[in-house]
Amino acid sequence: METLDTLLVRSRKALDEGMTEDALGFARKAGDIDPDCVDALLLQAEALSELGKIQEAVAFFEEGLRRSPDDLDALYSLGDLYFELSQRKKAIETYEKILKLDAEEADAWVSIGLVHFNQEEMEKALSAYDKALKIEPDSTFAMISRGDVLYALGQNEQAVACFTSALETDPQDPQAHYSLAEIYYDLGRLEEAKNCCQKAIELDPGLSFAYLTLGNIYLDLDESLKALNNFQAFLRREKSAESKQICDEVEAVVQGLKAELEEGA
Repeated sequence: METLDTLLVRSRKALDEGMTEDALGFARKAGDIDPDCVDALLLQAEALSELGKIQEAVAFFEEGLRRSPDDLDALYSLGDLYFELSQRKKAIETYEKILKLDAEEADAWVSIGLVHFNQEEMEKALSAYDKALKIEPDSTFAMISRGDVLYALGQNEQAVACFTSALETDPQDPQAHYSLAEIYYDLGRLEEAKNCCQKAIELDPGLSFAYLTLGNIYLDLDESLKALNNFQAFLRREKSAESKQICDEVEAVVQGLKAELEEGA
Protein backbone atom coordinates (compact mmCIF):
# COMPACT_ATOMS: atom_id res chain seq x y z
CA MET A 1 0.00 0.00 0.00
CA GLU A 2 1.33 3.46 -0.95
CA THR A 3 2.13 5.86 1.84
CA LEU A 4 0.59 9.30 2.28
CA ASP A 5 3.81 11.05 1.26
CA THR A 6 4.19 8.89 -1.86
CA LEU A 7 0.63 9.66 -2.97
CA LEU A 8 1.15 13.40 -2.43
CA VAL A 9 4.34 13.34 -4.50
CA ARG A 10 2.63 11.36 -7.26
CA SER A 11 -0.31 13.75 -7.30
CA ARG A 12 1.92 16.81 -7.61
CA LYS A 13 3.99 15.18 -10.35
CA ALA A 14 0.85 14.22 -12.29
CA LEU A 15 -0.44 17.80 -12.06
CA ASP A 16 2.86 19.18 -13.31
CA GLU A 17 2.73 16.78 -16.25
CA GLY A 18 -0.86 17.65 -17.13
CA MET A 19 -2.27 14.29 -16.02
CA THR A 20 -5.05 15.92 -14.05
CA GLU A 21 -7.38 12.95 -13.57
CA ASP A 22 -4.48 10.87 -12.23
CA ALA A 23 -3.49 13.74 -9.94
CA LEU A 24 -7.00 13.90 -8.54
CA GLY A 25 -7.05 10.16 -7.96
CA PHE A 26 -3.77 10.17 -6.05
CA ALA A 27 -4.86 13.18 -3.97
CA ARG A 28 -8.15 11.49 -3.09
CA LYS A 29 -6.33 8.37 -1.97
CA ALA A 30 -4.10 10.55 0.19
CA GLY A 31 -7.20 12.16 1.65
CA ASP A 32 -8.63 8.75 2.45
CA ILE A 33 -5.50 7.94 4.46
CA ASP A 34 -5.54 11.27 6.29
CA PRO A 35 -8.74 13.37 5.93
CA ASP A 36 -7.03 16.21 7.83
CA CYS A 37 -4.08 16.43 5.41
CA VAL A 38 -4.02 19.99 4.05
CA ASP A 39 -1.81 19.07 1.09
CA ALA A 40 -4.29 16.39 0.02
CA LEU A 41 -7.17 18.87 0.23
CA LEU A 42 -5.35 21.54 -1.77
CA LEU A 43 -4.13 19.08 -4.42
CA GLN A 44 -7.70 17.92 -4.90
CA ALA A 45 -8.78 21.55 -5.17
CA GLU A 46 -6.14 22.32 -7.77
CA ALA A 47 -6.97 19.25 -9.84
CA LEU A 48 -10.71 19.95 -9.71
CA SER A 49 -10.08 23.52 -10.79
CA GLU A 50 -8.07 22.39 -13.80
CA LEU A 51 -10.84 19.95 -14.70
CA GLY A 52 -13.33 22.81 -14.71
CA LYS A 53 -15.19 21.58 -11.62
CA ILE A 54 -15.12 25.02 -10.09
CA GLN A 55 -17.68 24.69 -7.31
CA GLU A 56 -16.06 21.50 -6.03
CA ALA A 57 -12.64 23.12 -6.23
CA VAL A 58 -13.87 26.08 -4.17
CA ALA A 59 -15.15 23.77 -1.45
CA PHE A 60 -11.77 22.01 -1.19
CA PHE A 61 -9.82 25.28 -1.21
CA GLU A 62 -12.09 26.67 1.52
CA GLU A 63 -11.60 23.56 3.64
CA GLY A 64 -7.84 23.58 3.10
CA LEU A 65 -7.66 27.25 4.07
CA ARG A 66 -9.70 26.65 7.22
CA ARG A 67 -6.89 24.36 8.28
CA SER A 68 -4.04 26.42 6.84
CA PRO A 69 -5.24 30.06 6.57
CA ASP A 70 -1.78 31.46 5.75
CA ASP A 71 -1.31 29.56 2.46
CA LEU A 72 -0.85 32.40 -0.04
CA ASP A 73 -0.98 30.22 -3.14
CA ALA A 74 -4.27 28.71 -2.04
CA LEU A 75 -5.67 32.17 -1.28
CA TYR A 76 -4.75 33.38 -4.76
CA SER A 77 -6.36 30.32 -6.31
CA LEU A 78 -9.53 30.69 -4.27
CA GLY A 79 -9.77 34.40 -5.05
CA ASP A 80 -9.41 33.66 -8.75
CA LEU A 81 -12.17 31.05 -8.59
CA TYR A 82 -14.50 33.43 -6.77
CA PHE A 83 -13.77 35.96 -9.51
CA GLU A 84 -14.52 33.36 -12.19
CA LEU A 85 -17.83 32.63 -10.46
CA SER A 86 -18.63 36.39 -10.42
CA GLN A 87 -18.47 36.39 -6.61
CA ARG A 88 -16.56 39.64 -6.76
CA LYS A 89 -16.94 40.68 -3.12
CA LYS A 90 -15.57 37.34 -1.94
CA ALA A 91 -12.74 37.60 -4.46
CA ILE A 92 -11.66 41.01 -3.17
CA GLU A 93 -11.93 39.88 0.45
CA THR A 94 -9.69 36.90 -0.34
CA TYR A 95 -7.06 39.04 -2.06
CA GLU A 96 -7.19 41.44 0.91
CA LYS A 97 -6.42 38.51 3.22
CA ILE A 98 -3.22 38.01 1.22
CA LEU A 99 -2.25 41.65 1.79
CA LYS A 100 -2.91 41.32 5.51
CA LEU A 101 -0.50 38.39 5.57
CA ASP A 102 2.08 40.11 3.37
CA ALA A 103 1.67 43.77 2.44
CA GLU A 104 4.34 43.38 -0.25
CA GLU A 105 2.27 40.99 -2.39
CA ALA A 106 1.93 43.23 -5.45
CA ASP A 107 -0.01 40.60 -7.39
CA ALA A 108 -2.83 40.78 -4.85
CA TRP A 109 -3.31 44.46 -5.71
CA VAL A 110 -3.33 43.59 -9.40
CA SER A 111 -5.95 40.93 -8.77
CA ILE A 112 -8.08 43.45 -6.88
CA GLY A 113 -7.66 45.81 -9.81
CA LEU A 114 -8.87 43.14 -12.22
CA VAL A 115 -12.07 42.72 -10.22
CA HIS A 116 -12.69 46.48 -10.34
CA PHE A 117 -11.89 46.53 -14.06
CA ASN A 118 -14.41 43.76 -14.63
CA GLN A 119 -17.00 45.92 -12.86
CA GLU A 120 -15.95 48.92 -15.02
CA GLU A 121 -14.70 50.74 -11.92
CA MET A 122 -11.78 52.21 -13.80
CA GLU A 123 -10.46 54.65 -11.22
CA LYS A 124 -10.43 51.97 -8.53
CA ALA A 125 -8.68 49.61 -10.93
CA LEU A 126 -6.00 52.19 -11.75
CA SER A 127 -5.49 52.92 -8.05
CA ALA A 128 -4.97 49.21 -7.33
CA TYR A 129 -2.48 48.84 -10.20
CA ASP A 130 -0.57 51.93 -9.04
CA LYS A 131 -0.29 50.41 -5.55
CA ALA A 132 1.07 47.22 -7.12
CA LEU A 133 3.65 49.17 -9.11
CA LYS A 134 4.70 51.11 -6.03
CA ILE A 135 5.51 47.78 -4.38
CA GLU A 136 6.98 46.17 -7.49
CA PRO A 137 7.91 48.71 -10.20
CA ASP A 138 8.94 45.93 -12.60
CA SER A 139 5.63 44.03 -12.38
CA THR A 140 4.67 43.31 -16.00
CA PHE A 141 1.36 41.94 -14.67
CA ALA A 142 0.54 45.39 -13.26
CA MET A 143 1.86 47.28 -16.31
CA ILE A 144 -0.22 45.24 -18.74
CA SER A 145 -3.32 45.45 -16.56
CA ARG A 146 -2.89 49.22 -16.25
CA GLY A 147 -2.53 49.46 -20.00
CA ASP A 148 -5.79 47.55 -20.44
CA VAL A 149 -7.64 50.17 -18.38
CA LEU A 150 -6.10 53.05 -20.31
CA TYR A 151 -6.98 51.32 -23.58
CA ALA A 152 -10.58 50.88 -22.40
CA LEU A 153 -10.65 54.60 -21.57
CA GLY A 154 -9.48 55.46 -25.09
CA GLN A 155 -6.07 56.66 -23.90
CA ASN A 156 -4.25 54.70 -26.57
CA GLU A 157 -0.85 56.40 -26.39
CA GLN A 158 -0.62 55.87 -22.64
CA ALA A 159 -1.77 52.27 -23.05
CA VAL A 160 0.89 51.61 -25.69
CA ALA A 161 3.46 53.09 -23.30
CA CYS A 162 2.39 50.63 -20.57
CA PHE A 163 2.60 47.62 -22.88
CA THR A 164 5.93 48.81 -24.28
CA SER A 165 7.31 49.22 -20.75
CA ALA A 166 6.19 45.68 -19.96
CA LEU A 167 8.07 44.37 -23.00
CA GLU A 168 11.18 46.35 -22.07
CA THR A 169 11.03 44.61 -18.70
CA ASP A 170 10.24 41.19 -20.17
CA PRO A 171 10.49 40.87 -23.98
CA GLN A 172 9.17 37.30 -23.69
CA ASP A 173 5.79 38.25 -22.21
CA PRO A 174 3.16 36.98 -24.69
CA GLN A 175 0.31 38.97 -23.15
CA ALA A 176 2.13 42.27 -23.68
CA HIS A 177 2.69 41.43 -27.35
CA TYR A 178 -0.96 40.49 -27.71
CA SER A 179 -2.18 43.64 -25.96
CA LEU A 180 -0.13 45.75 -28.35
CA ALA A 181 -1.56 43.77 -31.26
CA GLU A 182 -5.09 44.65 -30.15
CA ILE A 183 -4.36 48.37 -30.05
CA TYR A 184 -2.51 48.36 -33.37
CA TYR A 185 -5.39 46.46 -34.95
CA ASP A 186 -7.95 48.97 -33.70
CA LEU A 187 -5.75 51.78 -35.01
CA GLY A 188 -5.56 50.13 -38.44
CA ARG A 189 -1.83 49.45 -38.14
CA LEU A 190 -2.28 45.95 -39.52
CA GLU A 191 1.34 44.96 -40.18
CA GLU A 192 2.40 45.93 -36.67
CA ALA A 193 -0.65 44.15 -35.26
CA LYS A 194 0.16 41.03 -37.28
CA ASN A 195 3.77 40.97 -36.10
CA CYS A 196 2.75 41.37 -32.45
CA CYS A 197 0.14 38.59 -32.74
CA GLN A 198 2.61 36.23 -34.35
CA LYS A 199 5.14 36.93 -31.59
CA ALA A 200 2.51 36.33 -28.90
CA ILE A 201 1.61 32.98 -30.46
CA GLU A 202 5.26 32.02 -30.83
CA LEU A 203 5.76 32.63 -27.11
CA ASP A 204 2.45 31.05 -26.04
CA PRO A 205 0.81 28.76 -28.63
CA GLY A 206 -2.16 28.34 -26.30
CA LEU A 207 -3.11 32.04 -26.36
CA SER A 208 -6.40 31.41 -28.14
CA PHE A 209 -7.58 34.98 -28.70
CA ALA A 210 -4.33 35.87 -30.45
CA TYR A 211 -5.40 33.50 -33.23
CA LEU A 212 -8.77 35.25 -33.41
CA THR A 213 -7.17 38.67 -33.78
CA LEU A 214 -4.70 37.32 -36.32
CA GLY A 215 -7.60 35.83 -38.29
CA ASN A 216 -9.31 39.23 -38.33
CA ILE A 217 -6.10 40.87 -39.48
CA TYR A 218 -5.71 38.44 -42.38
CA LEU A 219 -9.37 38.94 -43.25
CA ASP A 220 -8.75 42.70 -43.53
CA LEU A 221 -5.65 41.98 -45.62
CA ASP A 222 -7.78 39.83 -47.99
CA GLU A 223 -5.74 36.71 -47.18
CA SER A 224 -8.71 34.37 -46.77
CA LEU A 225 -6.84 31.09 -46.38
CA LYS A 226 -4.61 32.45 -43.60
CA ALA A 227 -7.67 33.98 -41.95
CA LEU A 228 -9.46 30.62 -42.10
CA ASN A 229 -6.50 28.75 -40.61
CA ASN A 230 -6.27 31.15 -37.69
CA PHE A 231 -10.00 31.14 -36.99
CA GLN A 232 -9.91 27.35 -36.93
CA ALA A 233 -6.90 27.45 -34.59
CA PHE A 234 -8.91 29.73 -32.28
CA LEU A 235 -11.88 27.34 -32.27
CA ARG A 236 -9.64 24.36 -31.47
CA ARG A 237 -8.24 26.12 -28.42
CA GLU A 238 -11.09 28.18 -27.01
CA LYS A 239 -13.57 25.96 -25.16
CA SER A 240 -14.74 28.14 -22.26
CA ALA A 241 -18.47 28.56 -21.70
CA GLU A 242 -18.05 32.34 -21.56
CA SER A 243 -16.79 32.37 -25.15
CA LYS A 244 -19.62 30.34 -26.67
CA GLN A 245 -21.23 33.29 -28.46
CA ILE A 246 -17.90 34.40 -29.90
CA CYS A 247 -17.12 30.84 -30.98
CA ASP A 248 -20.52 30.55 -32.69
CA GLU A 249 -19.84 33.78 -34.59
CA VAL A 250 -16.38 32.62 -35.61
CA GLU A 251 -17.77 29.27 -36.74
CA ALA A 252 -20.18 31.12 -39.04
CA VAL A 253 -17.27 33.10 -40.49
CA VAL A 254 -15.31 29.87 -40.98
CA GLN A 255 -18.16 28.32 -42.95
CA GLY A 256 -18.38 31.43 -45.11
CA LEU A 257 -14.65 31.40 -45.81
CA LYS A 258 -14.72 27.71 -46.71
CA ALA A 259 -17.53 28.33 -49.20
CA GLU A 260 -15.65 31.31 -50.66
CA LEU A 261 -12.44 29.33 -51.07
CA GLU A 262 -14.26 26.40 -52.64
CA GLU A 263 -15.90 28.70 -55.18
CA GLY A 264 -12.55 30.19 -56.10
CA ALA A 265 -10.80 26.82 -56.40
